[in-house]
Amino acid sequence: MIGILGGTFDPVHYGHLRPALEVMQALALEQLRFIPNHIPPHREVPWLPVETRQALLEIALADTPGFVLDTRELDRDGPSYTIDTLISLRAEYPGTTLCLIVGMDAFAGLAAWHRWQEILQYCHLVVTTRPGFDWPQNPVLAGLAACHAQHADELRTAVAGKILLQSTTLLEISSSAIRQQVREGQSIHYLLPEAVEQYLAQTLRS
Repeated sequence: MIGILGGTFDPVHYGHLRPALEVMQALALEQLRFIPNHIPPHREVPWLPVETRQALLEIALADTPGFVLDTRELDRDGPSYTIDTLISLRAEYPGTTLCLIVGMDAFAGLAAWHRWQEILQYCHLVVTTRPGFDWPQNPVLAGLAACHAQHADELRTAVAGKILLQSTTLLEISSSAIRQQVREGQSIHYLLPEAVEQYLAQTLRS
């Protein structure tokens, strides 16, 4: 099974990395592909340029076996729609189980995604939650309750189509808060890997 984690990673931090590692371990993923957006369709233009975001991810992922940087969205023109990325991955890995990892907030807003009804044709959804969190009370998501997997082993019975709520350590760290602290001259130590912090500081000084 291959995990997929998309985002702007503007910049990458432990709030991305620790839950990703826990999902990889819990699902026994062969690899987890971090896919940075080029042009995020539902957010403002990223703070950091593409080259810096990519470099920071390379540094952050280097020491973790199974973590892979995937630049297909950076290499593609136009908005970075998840459905396009999933179609590309499915063509590359036709018989492999794909697991798209999203947070609960993203899952709750699934109906706003481009061609969201097609997502489960290409992958399973793994929704990172706090321990004890239950299926969200949302009219759109209620229609997907039949896809709810009770255990990670169920994801291995098909290459796509299931939704798993996976408890992880959710760290209250956000890229926007890190950007604000940098603007205010505050320390961002312990919020992201030290090597990432050092590279970011050097980039901002140059």
